[in-house]
Amino acid sequence: MKKFLFLGLLVLTSTIAIAQKPVRVAVAGITHGHVPWILGRKPVGDIELVGIAESNQELSQRYASRYKLDPKLFYKDLATMLDQTKPEAVVAFGSIYEHKVVVEACAPRGIHVMVEKPLSTNVKDAERMAELARKHHTLLLTNYETSWYPSIEKTYQLVMDSTAVGKFKKMVVHTGHEGPKEINVNPEFFEWLTDPVQNGGGALIDFGCYGANLMTYFMKNEKPLSVTAVTHQFKPHMYPKVDDDATIVIEYPHAQCIVQASWNWPYSRKDLEVYGDGGYVITENQEKYKVRSGKKKEEKRNITKQDLPVYDDPFAYFADLIRGKIKPHPLYSLENNLIVVRILEAARESAKTGKMVKL
Repeated sequence: MKKFLFLGLLVLTSTIAIAQKPVRVAVAGITHGHVPWILGRKPVGDIELVGIAESNQELSQRYASRYKLDPKLFYKDLATMLDQTKPEAVVAFGSIYEHKVVVEACAPRGIHVMVEKPLSTNVKDAERMAELARKHHTLLLTNYETSWYPSIEKTYQLVMDSTAVGKFKKMVVHTGHEGPKEINVNPEFFEWLTDPVQNGGGALIDFGCYGANLMTYFMKNEKPLSVTAVTHQFKPHMYPKVDDDATIVIEYPHAQCIVQASWNWPYSRKDLEVYGDGGYVITENQEKYKVRSGKKKEEKRNITKQDLPVYDDPFAYFADLIRGKIKPHPLYSLENNLIVVRILEAARESAKTGKMVKL
């Protein structure tokens, strides 16, 4: 009896140990300005960085030195890195156009992928990526900074509670900053961020995706009727190849979203206004927001992740999702972000032709 009890405890202990093993994560590309989020991330036991694929050797050496990383982590070729390190998951920090190549390499190997926003530069590539992820039963997530904001999640709750603002009618999203050159993004990031192929466009893609992602979330993945967009090049001497300002109007049968995406704001911003037929919610930043309901006066409120738990670390979210600890959040989801890419492609076409694009 004691022998069987001992064996049972041994199996149980082994099972728990396996379940708590960190997720083996690799990085595909390091030219994205957000890559320090993972390269400089302090170990907390949820993930283990096992490999980094980057063809730019000078950049690899620079980051290895800056973050005191073992040079053996770096590989020139993605396929070689995947085969030798055997990660469970990959995070993509190259250009948006390169996302498809990452999924084509990872999905057949059964490796989950999380890309930086947006999912893709065009619908054709996005659908190919989705096809591969579904065929091989792998996760394909898109990471947005606004997914971490408690003020936005609270706004969603207030809108879903129809007594707070009434029937949802309109969203206005302001996203962007002074411009990539003005905020001194690194040269490797700037090179593809201002390229119409590698990024798919300028501010329209870089920041228009936030509004499309949020509106799709609030509309519960309902596809819009049409998209109309106007773009500008206010600084052609800085950004000669792409737009630096975009206004996108997304129409639904009973709602509308206006996205103001720009590299011309006097300061960095990611805020939104939501209006119903009985009130509104306006976010100021991650924690501050204002509410007016019915005939009541406007209230200024504050909410933190302690008040309303949200994942403010996308890698922790990714790891917990892979381990089955949580359910997928719609903002990261493939379903949401396929619609986002359709909206962005339609917006790009509308801006080019000067016509409304029906979906």
